[in-house]
Amino acid sequence: MSALAVTAGALTSSPAAAATSTAKPKMLTGQYKHSACKWCYKGYTLEEFAVKGKAAGLDSVELVNVEELPVLFKHGLECAMVWGVPGGITKGLNDPANHDKIAAFMEEKLPLVAAAGQPNMIVFSGNKNGQPEDEGLEACAQGLARITPIAEKYGVTLCMELLNSKVNHDDYLCDRTPWGVQLCEKVGSERFKLLYDIYHMQIMEGDMIRTIREHHKWIAHYHTGGNPGRNELDGSLQEINYPAVMRALVEIGYTGFVGQEFVPTEADPIAALRRAIELCSV
Repeated sequence: MSALAVTAGALTSSPAAAATSTAKPKMLTGQYKHSACKWCYKGYTLEEFAVKGKAAGLDSVELVNVEELPVLFKHGLECAMVWGVPGGITKGLNDPANHDKIAAFMEEKLPLVAAAGQPNMIVFSGNKNGQPEDEGLEACAQGLARITPIAEKYGVTLCMELLNSKVNHDDYLCDRTPWGVQLCEKVGSERFKLLYDIYHMQIMEGDMIRTIREHHKWIAHYHTGGNPGRNELDGSLQEINYPAVMRALVEIGYTGFVGQEFVPTEADPIAALRRAIELCSV
C-alpha cells in the first residue's frame, strides 16, 4: 500500500465519527459554523486548544497542516481552512517561479484533504516586488490554471486570502476585493474563491456589508479581527460592528465557517474566544 493511501486512511476519521468531547454550549447561531485560527493561541498545543476551543463553542480549528487533522478529529472538530502551501504569504502564485512547487504540493495534499472531508485549502497571491498588478493577475491565473483542475477533481476549494498591505502585509498583491473578484472571474472555477478577512478589508476598503452582499458568490470563507490592533472583537477600542456583519452573512445564506483570527490580549484567551463566538452568533 502506498504512503499516500496509508496517510489518507489515517485521515478518514471525520469529526462525526470521532470520540465525543465536551458538549458545545447552547447559543443562538446563524447557518454558518464557528472556527478559530490556531496561530493566535500560541500558548496552547494543538491538542490543548482543540479541547478548550471545543468547550468554548468551536466547530473547527484552522490554518493547520493536513498531517495535524487527526488531532482535531479526535475531539470532534473540523478544519475549515487547511494550511501549508509552499512560499506562504509572500512567495505566491504571482511569480511563475513558484508554480511548480505549489502544483506539486497540491497534487500531494489535496487528495488527503478530500479524504479527510475538509472543504478548503488556502493559497496566496504573494508580494508584488515591483510587479504591475495586471501582470500579477495574469501570473496568478496561469498558476491557478494548473491547480484548479486538481481541486475540481477532489472537490476542495482553493481560497486566496485578501490581506491588507497598509499595516500588516506590506506589498501584498491581493489586497482589495475588486482585484480578487477579477481573478475569480478570470479563472472561472467553482473551486477557486476568496477568503474575505473582515479585519484586513476594513483597513483597505471599509464598506464591508455592501461588499459581502455584492460579491458573496466569490467568497468561500470569512475571518474576523478587531480593528485597530487585530485584538478582541468586543469592547470600546475597535470599530467593526460584528453583529451587523454577521447578520449580512445570514442574509446571504452563508453556510460555511466564520474563522476568529484576532490575537487575544487578556489573561484568559479562551474567555475572549468564547465572547467572540457569542458576539458572532446572530
